[in-house]
Amino acid sequence: MIYVTGDTHGDFTRFQQPELKKLKKGDTLLICGDFGFLWDGSKAEQRILKKLGKMKYQICFIDGAHENFELLLRYPLEEWNGGQARVISGRLRHLARGQIFTIEGKTVFTMGGGVSPDDDLRAYDPNRMRWEIPSREELAEATRTLEQAGGKVDYIVTHEPPLKIKGFLQLKSGIHTTEATGLNTYFEELGKVVRFSRWFFGSMHTDKYIASTHISLFRKIVRADQ
Repeated sequence: MIYVTGDTHGDFTRFQQPELKKLKKGDTLLICGDFGFLWDGSKAEQRILKKLGKMKYQICFIDGAHENFELLLRYPLEEWNGGQARVISGRLRHLARGQIFTIEGKTVFTMGGGVSPDDDLRAYDPNRMRWEIPSREELAEATRTLEQAGGKVDYIVTHEPPLKIKGFLQLKSGIHTTEATGLNTYFEELGKVVRFSRWFFGSMHTDKYIASTHISLFRKIVRADQ
């Protein structure tokens, strides 16, 4: 089975939740960005990564905005289940942007990246800014990948949501975490031309079914097909 959850932000207790005890060998947990366990490269961090890689189920995450991209990108890309991924440790993988993976018989389109809500409080770093938002090349590759798949996938996993959904969630909460970007607009247009069953995203830090198709996740763990 495929399960999905939101940003983990380097919090190992998230993997000690009772809901995860039901996952079996061969199951997959997808994380919608801001994984956070690749941060300082310390020995303590390496021990945690090894623990995660030894879980009985496999863990696959996309990048968000709160990542140490310089450290993450040191891991080489390799072909895995039809797309490009990075093996971090054992059964722990980073799923690259603009890829389609076949996982347990389901096709999963992935696109990490986004804008951090505390962006205005952090020191300006052009390299970090360049890595956080998908490049034109990455978006173009995503478009080509989807076209080759006939514009149809089972699941879409992103960090950011489509434009209108982001606006809806901010209006409902009364909190404007970040401004909408071209990435949100790209996802809005993507949703009009790609056929899919479920779209999962994590940047809004809330657990909410927007509709039967769009699901915002944070701490909740859901089965992808339910």
